[in-house]
Amino acid sequence: MKTKVLSTFFILLMLIPATIFAETFGSEEGVQLDKEWTITFNTPINDQSFDEVYVHKQGQPDQIVTEAVTLYDDHQLKVAAPVNGYERGESYTLHIGNVTSVQGVTMEEDTTYDFTTKATETATVSRIVDGDTIEIEKDGVTETVRLLLVDTPETKHPTEPVQPFGPEASAFAESELLGKTVELEYDGPKRDKYDRLLAYLWVDGNNFNEQLLEEGFARYAYVYDPPYTHANSMMKAQNRAKEAERNIWSLPGYVTEDGFQYEEDPVDEGSGDDGSTYDGPFDPYGDDRDCGDFDTHEEAQAFFEAAGGPEEDPHRLDRDGNGVACESLP
Repeated sequence: MKTKVLSTFFILLMLIPATIFAETFGSEEGVQLDKEWTITFNTPINDQSFDEVYVHKQGQPDQIVTEAVTLYDDHQLKVAAPVNGYERGESYTLHIGNVTSVQGVTMEEDTTYDFTTKATETATVSRIVDGDTIEIEKDGVTETVRLLLVDTPETKHPTEPVQPFGPEASAFAESELLGKTVELEYDGPKRDKYDRLLAYLWVDGNNFNEQLLEEGFARYAYVYDPPYTHANSMMKAQNRAKEAERNIWSLPGYVTEDGFQYEEDPVDEGSGDDGSTYDGPFDPYGDDRDCGDFDTHEEAQAFFEAAGGPEEDPHRLDRDGNGVACESLP
């Protein structure tokens, strides 16, 4: 009888794991913002030992962002994302420690897994404003995007003429982007003073900002908040275009550190006493007008300038304050 009891004891002892550990799933990049982590253990676990299972910002263990940890089944835990999701493009650490099995065995060592959330957002390009500015539809909202680190020649500046290769840059953007699904990647401040999004645009796996430089339709510019993730590759793209004298680089002295140096031949601007050339159907100083009163952006812009724009905007045609009226018009 004694021998039988001892045998049973040793059999039970062998069934109890000597250690408890979480199965490895490794580090990850491009994790979705609402990612729910599933942690699988080698043995059934005690449902009261989750206090040291949490997610924190990488390198900042005191910045815990875990919303909830729950027992999924006797071998698994679920770690929920924060209510508003993880922050985009941020690095986090999943910490697993002090979990106890139902037999009373506690983890001997803590386990950590690092992950980085997805840095891009998906949107559809709905309109090309010009070569370096576009409109997108994202989450049911129309947003204006100013492409990071590039400057294309002007086509719609309120006080500048259309510049060489400006229309070509716009046409290139239209052919590559219009109607397509793109990825927006932020790098530094997300918006500028006009509330436009600041981003790299990825289309078909390519950085469109860099493509503009490669084709000689833009100069590398507006380096306000370095370092930038893609600065080196974009500067190299510009250098290749410059060496090949593509487009903007084909005109000696045209590209400068301050923009594009181009003087239009003088033209007769009319003989009105106030220098105005507006001859549209509406009185700039009369009844209030909105963008629905005009058929084209050109008509709205002429009225806007005659009414005192861009310094004054009594008809509120320049909602984002960038000196361009009714940008949604063709």
